[in-house]
Amino acid sequence: MEKGLKVQIICIEKIASTQLFLCEKIRKGEIRQNTAIYALEQTSGVGSRDNAWISSRGNLHLSFCVRERDLPSDLPLASASIYFAYLLKELLESFGSQIWLKWSNDLYLNDKKVGGVMSNKIGEFIICGIGLNLKFAPQNAALCDVKIEPKELIEEFIKVLEKKFLWKRIFSKYVLEFEKSKNFSVHYEGKIYALKDAFLYEDGSILLANKRIYSLR
Repeated sequence: MEKGLKVQIICIEKIASTQLFLCEKIRKGEIRQNTAIYALEQTSGVGSRDNAWISSRGNLHLSFCVRERDLPSDLPLASASIYFAYLLKELLESFGSQIWLKWSNDLYLNDKKVGGVMSNKIGEFIICGIGLNLKFAPQNAALCDVKIEPKELIEEFIKVLEKKFLWKRIFSKYVLEFEKSKNFSVHYEGKIYALKDAFLYEDGSILLANKRIYSLR
Protein backbone atom coordinates (compact mmCIF):
# COMPACT_ATOMS: atom_id res chain seq x y z
CA MET A 1 0.00 0.00 0.00
CA GLU A 2 1.39 3.39 -1.00
CA LYS A 3 0.90 6.80 0.58
CA GLY A 4 -2.83 7.53 0.59
CA LEU A 5 -4.85 10.17 -1.22
CA LYS A 6 -7.58 12.60 -0.17
CA VAL A 7 -11.05 12.95 -1.69
CA GLN A 8 -13.64 15.62 -0.88
CA ILE A 9 -17.30 14.49 -0.80
CA ILE A 10 -20.21 16.58 -2.10
CA CYS A 11 -23.90 15.69 -1.80
CA ILE A 12 -26.52 16.90 -4.32
CA GLU A 13 -30.27 16.56 -3.74
CA LYS A 14 -31.32 15.69 -7.30
CA ILE A 15 -29.46 15.49 -10.61
CA ALA A 16 -29.77 13.91 -14.04
CA SER A 17 -26.43 12.06 -13.88
CA THR A 18 -23.64 12.44 -11.33
CA GLN A 19 -21.07 11.19 -13.83
CA LEU A 20 -22.07 13.55 -16.65
CA PHE A 21 -22.25 16.43 -14.16
CA LEU A 22 -18.75 15.70 -12.83
CA CYS A 23 -17.32 15.29 -16.33
CA GLU A 24 -18.76 18.66 -17.37
CA LYS A 25 -17.30 20.37 -14.29
CA ILE A 26 -13.87 18.90 -15.05
CA ARG A 27 -13.99 20.00 -18.69
CA LYS A 28 -14.83 23.54 -17.55
CA GLY A 29 -11.92 23.51 -15.10
CA GLU A 30 -14.23 23.86 -12.10
CA ILE A 31 -12.92 20.68 -10.44
CA ARG A 32 -9.25 20.82 -9.49
CA GLN A 33 -8.96 18.20 -6.76
CA ASN A 34 -10.00 14.61 -6.11
CA THR A 35 -13.76 14.85 -5.66
CA ALA A 36 -16.73 12.55 -5.05
CA ILE A 37 -20.27 13.62 -5.88
CA TYR A 38 -23.35 11.66 -4.91
CA ALA A 39 -27.01 12.39 -5.49
CA LEU A 40 -29.97 11.45 -3.33
CA GLU A 41 -31.95 11.15 -6.55
CA GLN A 42 -30.65 10.58 -10.09
CA THR A 43 -33.02 10.81 -13.05
CA SER A 44 -30.93 9.88 -16.10
CA GLY A 45 -27.99 7.72 -15.09
CA VAL A 46 -25.82 6.06 -17.74
CA GLY A 47 -25.47 2.29 -17.74
CA SER A 48 -23.63 -0.29 -19.81
CA ARG A 49 -23.53 0.15 -23.61
CA ASP A 50 -24.94 3.69 -23.09
CA ASN A 51 -28.23 2.32 -21.78
CA ALA A 52 -30.11 4.32 -19.15
CA TRP A 53 -29.47 3.11 -15.61
CA ILE A 54 -32.94 3.08 -14.08
CA SER A 55 -32.70 3.94 -10.41
CA SER A 56 -34.70 5.34 -7.51
CA ARG A 57 -34.20 7.52 -4.46
CA GLY A 58 -32.38 5.50 -1.81
CA ASN A 59 -30.06 3.76 -4.26
CA LEU A 60 -26.37 4.58 -4.68
CA HIS A 61 -25.63 7.27 -7.28
CA LEU A 62 -21.93 8.07 -6.92
CA SER A 63 -19.28 9.53 -9.21
CA PHE A 64 -15.77 10.52 -8.27
CA CYS A 65 -12.60 11.71 -9.95
CA VAL A 66 -9.01 11.03 -8.98
CA ARG A 67 -5.93 12.54 -10.56
CA GLU A 68 -3.97 9.92 -12.45
CA ARG A 69 -0.84 10.67 -10.42
CA ASP A 70 -2.74 9.93 -7.19
CA LEU A 71 -3.78 6.41 -8.23
CA PRO A 72 -1.71 3.33 -7.30
CA SER A 73 1.49 3.34 -9.35
CA ASP A 74 0.90 -0.19 -10.66
CA LEU A 75 -2.75 0.27 -11.71
CA PRO A 76 -3.35 -0.33 -15.45
CA LEU A 77 -5.68 2.54 -16.38
CA ALA A 78 -7.64 0.28 -18.73
CA SER A 79 -8.66 -1.74 -15.68
CA ALA A 80 -9.55 1.16 -13.40
CA SER A 81 -13.21 0.07 -13.37
CA ILE A 82 -12.25 -3.42 -12.21
CA TYR A 83 -10.12 -1.89 -9.46
CA PHE A 84 -12.82 0.48 -8.19
CA ALA A 85 -15.56 -2.16 -8.47
CA TYR A 86 -13.54 -4.70 -6.51
CA LEU A 87 -12.87 -2.18 -3.74
CA LEU A 88 -16.63 -1.69 -3.42
CA LYS A 89 -17.27 -5.43 -3.58
CA GLU A 90 -14.78 -6.01 -0.74
CA LEU A 91 -16.39 -3.28 1.34
CA LEU A 92 -19.86 -4.75 0.85
CA GLU A 93 -18.45 -8.16 1.74
CA SER A 94 -17.28 -6.72 5.07
CA PHE A 95 -20.93 -5.93 5.81
CA GLY A 96 -21.92 -9.52 5.03
CA SER A 97 -22.83 -9.19 1.35
CA GLN A 98 -22.49 -12.01 -1.18
CA ILE A 99 -22.20 -9.60 -4.12
CA TRP A 100 -19.43 -10.49 -6.57
CA LEU A 101 -17.69 -8.81 -9.51
CA LYS A 102 -18.44 -10.13 -12.99
CA TRP A 103 -15.83 -9.24 -15.58
CA SER A 104 -15.28 -6.57 -16.27
CA ASN A 105 -17.19 -4.19 -14.03
CA ASP A 106 -20.70 -5.43 -13.26
CA LEU A 107 -21.72 -6.18 -9.69
CA TYR A 108 -23.85 -9.31 -9.40
CA LEU A 109 -25.81 -11.09 -6.71
CA ASN A 110 -26.09 -14.73 -7.75
CA ASP A 111 -27.01 -14.46 -11.46
CA LYS A 112 -28.58 -10.98 -11.50
CA LYS A 113 -27.00 -7.56 -11.87
CA VAL A 114 -27.19 -5.36 -8.79
CA GLY A 115 -24.95 -2.52 -9.90
CA GLY A 116 -22.16 -1.41 -12.15
CA VAL A 117 -19.12 0.77 -12.59
CA MET A 118 -18.02 2.98 -15.50
CA SER A 119 -14.73 4.84 -15.89
CA ASN A 120 -13.25 7.29 -18.34
CA LYS A 121 -10.39 9.78 -18.52
CA ILE A 122 -10.57 13.55 -18.95
CA GLY A 123 -7.30 15.43 -18.77
CA GLU A 124 -5.44 14.50 -15.62
CA PHE A 125 -8.48 12.87 -14.01
CA ILE A 126 -9.87 9.35 -14.05
CA ILE A 127 -13.64 9.60 -13.54
CA CYS A 128 -15.66 6.72 -12.14
CA GLY A 129 -19.42 6.37 -11.85
CA ILE A 130 -21.02 3.75 -9.59
CA GLY A 131 -24.65 2.69 -9.39
CA LEU A 132 -25.97 0.15 -6.89
CA ASN A 133 -29.50 -1.01 -6.09
CA LEU A 134 -29.61 -0.47 -2.35
CA LYS A 135 -33.37 -0.12 -1.84
CA PHE A 136 -35.06 -0.51 -5.22
CA ALA A 137 -34.29 -2.73 -8.21
CA PRO A 138 -35.81 -2.71 -11.70
CA GLN A 139 -37.27 -5.85 -13.23
CA ASN A 140 -34.74 -8.65 -13.81
CA ALA A 141 -32.19 -6.94 -11.56
CA ALA A 142 -31.15 -7.70 -7.99
CA LEU A 143 -31.33 -5.75 -4.76
CA CYS A 144 -28.31 -5.41 -2.49
CA ASP A 145 -28.40 -8.12 0.16
CA VAL A 146 -27.27 -5.91 3.06
CA LYS A 147 -28.99 -2.88 4.57
CA ILE A 148 -26.86 0.24 4.41
CA GLU A 149 -27.60 3.89 3.76
CA PRO A 150 -25.97 5.52 0.70
CA LYS A 151 -24.21 8.17 2.81
CA GLU A 152 -22.60 5.57 5.09
CA LEU A 153 -21.57 3.37 2.17
CA ILE A 154 -20.02 6.32 0.31
CA GLU A 155 -18.09 7.52 3.34
CA GLU A 156 -16.73 4.04 3.99
CA PHE A 157 -15.90 3.51 0.32
CA ILE A 158 -13.96 6.77 0.11
CA LYS A 159 -11.98 5.72 3.18
CA VAL A 160 -11.03 2.51 1.36
CA LEU A 161 -10.21 4.40 -1.84
CA GLU A 162 -7.97 6.78 0.08
CA LYS A 163 -5.88 3.86 1.35
CA LYS A 164 -4.61 3.47 -2.22
CA PHE A 165 -4.26 -0.31 -2.25
CA LEU A 166 -1.97 -1.60 -4.98
CA TRP A 167 -3.46 -3.25 -8.08
CA LYS A 168 -1.30 -6.31 -7.36
CA ARG A 169 -3.20 -6.86 -4.10
CA ILE A 170 -6.60 -6.46 -5.74
CA PHE A 171 -5.79 -8.61 -8.77
CA SER A 172 -4.42 -11.50 -6.70
CA LYS A 173 -7.88 -11.91 -5.17
CA TYR A 174 -9.92 -11.05 -8.24
CA VAL A 175 -8.22 -13.75 -10.30
CA LEU A 176 -10.00 -16.35 -8.11
CA GLU A 177 -13.37 -14.63 -8.37
CA PHE A 178 -12.99 -14.37 -12.14
CA GLU A 179 -13.90 -18.05 -12.39
CA LYS A 180 -17.52 -17.12 -11.61
CA SER A 181 -17.61 -14.94 -14.73
CA LYS A 182 -17.00 -17.99 -16.90
CA ASN A 183 -20.67 -18.95 -16.46
CA PHE A 184 -21.70 -15.72 -18.19
CA SER A 185 -21.15 -13.79 -21.41
CA VAL A 186 -20.21 -10.26 -22.48
CA HIS A 187 -21.19 -7.92 -25.30
CA TYR A 188 -18.28 -6.86 -27.49
CA GLU A 189 -18.47 -4.97 -30.79
CA GLY A 190 -22.14 -5.80 -31.20
CA LYS A 191 -21.76 -9.51 -30.50
CA ILE A 192 -22.22 -11.72 -27.45
CA TYR A 193 -19.28 -13.87 -26.36
CA ALA A 194 -19.31 -16.62 -23.73
CA LEU A 195 -16.63 -16.16 -21.07
CA LYS A 196 -16.18 -19.88 -20.38
CA ASP A 197 -12.90 -20.06 -22.31
CA ALA A 198 -11.63 -16.57 -21.51
CA PHE A 199 -8.07 -16.15 -20.19
CA LEU A 200 -7.41 -13.35 -17.69
CA TYR A 201 -4.18 -11.36 -18.00
CA GLU A 202 -2.44 -9.61 -15.09
CA ASP A 203 -3.50 -6.19 -16.37
CA GLY A 204 -7.19 -7.14 -16.13
CA SER A 205 -7.72 -7.69 -19.85
CA ILE A 206 -8.86 -11.04 -21.25
CA LEU A 207 -8.13 -13.21 -24.27
CA LEU A 208 -11.47 -14.02 -25.86
CA ALA A 209 -12.14 -15.41 -29.35
CA ASN A 210 -8.45 -14.82 -30.18
CA LYS A 211 -8.77 -11.14 -29.26
CA ARG A 212 -7.20 -9.17 -26.40
CA ILE A 213 -10.13 -7.32 -24.81
CA TYR A 214 -9.79 -4.66 -22.16
CA SER A 215 -12.36 -3.38 -19.68
CA LEU A 216 -15.43 -2.59 -21.72
CA ARG A 217 -15.98 0.85 -20.19
